[in-house]
Amino acid sequence: MLTTKLINPEIMAALSLCGHGSKVLIADGNYPLAEKSGPAKKVFLGVKAGLPTVTDVLEAIHSVCEIEAAAVMVPEDGSTPEIFAEFEKELNGMKLTPLGRYEFYDACMSEKPGEALVLAISTGEKRTYANILITIGVA
Repeated sequence: MLTTKLINPEIMAALSLCGHGSKVLIADGNYPLAEKSGPAKKVFLGVKAGLPTVTDVLEAIHSVCEIEAAAVMVPEDGSTPEIFAEFEKELNGMKLTPLGRYEFYDACMSEKPGEALVLAISTGEKRTYANILITIGVA
């Protein structure tokens, strides 16, 4: 029996294949995961609207992996979604790299070596712009 926060077997298996620099997307329930995550392993976790949240999944992954960088999709109007403060708190104040919507999609679709997404997770998150692209760090 696992004693970590992260217990999903598909996510654990995918993370075990990651190395330094691997990319993982944690997406809100509005994100077009099937179309905008390239050949990455896809895991659909949404149980109902709002569950689980992106921050729930980020916390669980962070409990088993070092995270060295994070990028977020930013609104075109220049506003800062409230969830970004939650991301920064979970990541111990890490500066989030802002990407426009299509720039974020491009980053999640890249198939270049060292840039390709390894894992894409869809959540039940209903807040908009609650998408985070994390880079796995050194253990």
